[in-house]
Amino acid sequence: MTTSAQGNEPDAPTGSAAPTANAMRRALGRARAGVALDTAEAAVLLQARGDDLKELMASAARVRDAGLEAAGRPGVITYSRSVFIPLTRLCRDKCHYCTFATVPGKLRRAGHGMFMSPDEVLAIARRGAEMGCKEALITLGDRPEDRWPEARAWLEAEGYDDTIAYVRAMAIRILEETGLLPHLNPGALTWTDFQRLKPVAPSMGMMLETTAERLWSEPGGPHYGSPDKEPAVRLRVLEDAGRSSVPFTSGLLIGIGETCEERAESLFALRRVSRSYHGIQEVIIQNFRAKPDTAMRGMPDAELDDLVATVAVARHILGPSACIQAPPNLVDAEYEQLIAAGIDDWGGVSPLTPDHVNPERPWPQVDELAERSAAAGFRLRERLAVYPEYIRRGEPWLDPRLLPHVTALADPETGLAREEAIPTGLPWQEPEEAFSASGRTDLHHTIDTEGRTGDRREDFDEVYGDWEALREAAAPGMAPSRVDADVKAALSRAADDPTRLTDPEALALLHADGPALDALCRIADDLRRATVGDDVTYIVTRNINFTNVCYTGCRFCAFAQRRTDADAYTLSLDQVADRAQQAWDVGAVEVCMQGGIHPDLPGTAYFDIARAVKERVPGMHVHAFSPMEVVNGATRTGMSIREWLEAAREAGLDSIPGTAAEILDDEVRWILTKGKLPTATWIEVVKTAHELGIRSSSTMMYGHVDQPRHWLAHLRLLAEIQQETGGFTEFVTLPFIHTNAPVYLAGIARPGPTTRDNRAVTAMARILLHPHIPNIQTSWVKLGTEGAAEMLRSGANDLGGTLMEETISRMAGSSYGSYRSIQDLVGIAELAGRPARPRTTTYGPVPEDRQAAALASDGHLPELLPVLGD
Repeated sequence: MTTSAQGNEPDAPTGSAAPTANAMRRALGRARAGVALDTAEAAVLLQARGDDLKELMASAARVRDAGLEAAGRPGVITYSRSVFIPLTRLCRDKCHYCTFATVPGKLRRAGHGMFMSPDEVLAIARRGAEMGCKEALITLGDRPEDRWPEARAWLEAEGYDDTIAYVRAMAIRILEETGLLPHLNPGALTWTDFQRLKPVAPSMGMMLETTAERLWSEPGGPHYGSPDKEPAVRLRVLEDAGRSSVPFTSGLLIGIGETCEERAESLFALRRVSRSYHGIQEVIIQNFRAKPDTAMRGMPDAELDDLVATVAVARHILGPSACIQAPPNLVDAEYEQLIAAGIDDWGGVSPLTPDHVNPERPWPQVDELAERSAAAGFRLRERLAVYPEYIRRGEPWLDPRLLPHVTALADPETGLAREEAIPTGLPWQEPEEAFSASGRTDLHHTIDTEGRTGDRREDFDEVYGDWEALREAAAPGMAPSRVDADVKAALSRAADDPTRLTDPEALALLHADGPALDALCRIADDLRRATVGDDVTYIVTRNINFTNVCYTGCRFCAFAQRRTDADAYTLSLDQVADRAQQAWDVGAVEVCMQGGIHPDLPGTAYFDIARAVKERVPGMHVHAFSPMEVVNGATRTGMSIREWLEAAREAGLDSIPGTAAEILDDEVRWILTKGKLPTATWIEVVKTAHELGIRSSSTMMYGHVDQPRHWLAHLRLLAEIQQETGGFTEFVTLPFIHTNAPVYLAGIARPGPTTRDNRAVTAMARILLHPHIPNIQTSWVKLGTEGAAEMLRSGANDLGGTLMEETISRMAGSSYGSYRSIQDLVGIAELAGRPARPRTTTYGPVPEDRQAAALASDGHLPELLPVLGD
């Protein structure tokens, strides 16, 4: 590797002006003092050379050493003993510096398939295991089937829907047949891809490379023509990894034409994601090396001083707890300088396979690395593909299916590798006894008598991400938008023809107050009367929340618990069936079943739940499994969403709740939840269900960090879906219950919607969804008797259900109880001056025998009826 001149006027990265001596002195002083740097100061320090660079390296090393001391491994530099498995060299991208990617013709001429075969993959993994390797680094091109028909044909012939399915299958076989831990580098993954791959790999990775958009968007740029190299796409991947609690490796590729300012911005982007989700397990600083037969073959290699300065600046920006790596095979034995600059890891080193991305640069021998590290005062220790911090954290960062494989190789005290351990294959399987009853299974009735144990779960400060970063992200969205439309004209339009209401007019009405709000509610109530009549409908139903163990990290949810929390519970299948039977006996026509995303439950558990109810009570309508649960089931089983829904229907599923929607706007969504499904995936699930004839409700939770403009977009989207599918049975308003909600306890959300908000949302739901969704439901659980009656006068026509046991809102702090009798619901309707009648899930008439059973019990469980099996 070349070294730049050691003067004070170095060769700077492309387009960067040399800093003044004063600017360098000031930036070095701030770094030395441990003061947070800004982008401009970081850009200056990236150009440090000579004595300035030595001073920068010294301060960076001090930061690194403090972090190692805090982590309990002072003086230790790590590496992973790995094998490199290039699953396919086909790629849909066209990076101008890459020799890894190739074309089908070259593969054929060389006698290779479009993908490595399972036998080829396992031969490398087995040999690596014999040599003491513990990591299988699976690298491949991005979605080759989107560009190359030959790749798609190979996948179809082998029985795989896409490349990700093949990656998943090979990861499982590696785990089962060799015991190596897969570290997956499949490129730009979607949120759903992460859910598919998380159960089969303890860690994954993708280089950010750069956030300089011009290098992607401008002709001649190194990433031009490569859809997966758009900086916004790659940042979204990093965020989705964090949302999915996947330990993730990322980093920069330096010297590809970026300026110092752009490189600094890239480092700050990595810091922002790391701070928000705590999921970036290591950052690689990789230097560009020109390769023959590429478009960038004439570009000079990144200078050693440039690499060293970038490592040092990265250490200052990312802080003492960051793990920073520089690949040892890309430098000419200048190991000591990289150590002095602040690295604490050498990355994967293979005694068996070459670096297929940089094949001209062989790996150093481990003994040599150990000697050179010792010369710099460091002990070389082997780690696993997943870093020690994440092994110690456990759930949700490690899937239970991988825990036996990881613990077989990890030192229980340090989380590093047991260097003497030889990997052996272990079954990859679902945890045993997924449905054994455990925990506070009486929560559904003791929540009203004893309440919850505490106002928050024990991992409050970790499971939701970084609260301060979240507070900064939430602030812009909480500012109300300006309303310019004439409210009087908007009211006139709404009364005359609500389907012609423009967005500015609708937004004005969502902001209405005083006499204008009263007029809006009258218009909505008149429209309700003309559309569905005066009857207030309700359903005799029972909620069955089969578990509240969940690590998704929804910041609005006070129901979710970790498995060791005092209020955590999981029901057995018999308990679920017993509760359905009890509900049937008192006249119910529906059970609504939802639960937390319990890490132990297999994707087929939902089928077992539906089947258990249908076998016990064949006539019961099973309304179950939110879109989040559908995706969880599909990704855990490796099925498509369509296949999973078809199988669920065969098991007894009749319809799905349209919950997990919250606000269908990702600006708000990623404040409300860390790891729940994105808007696009929610839409995909609902549309697919409707196409299969599985109907759903639709919902909106409001009054937290949202604004009326978000309500408008949400309602417009639901109307659009309904016009396409016709599958929504109703729209349910869900006012945010703030009392125990984490996002409120953290001081970010407002304390729920006001009465004005509730009236405006209900009225505008009636108007904006007309005539597509005729049924508008209000929530007695969240609003109480008076509040629900007021919504019935504001456009609503449905009261929802008796519920019999309502735990989710009660855990959040609702004070309106966990059930309502039929007479209670009739009383709410009477308070609004309206008659009431029962309905089915799909708003049909209730059979007479069911009505008689419900009236005999008043639609609720007898007070002394035992909860069978508890």
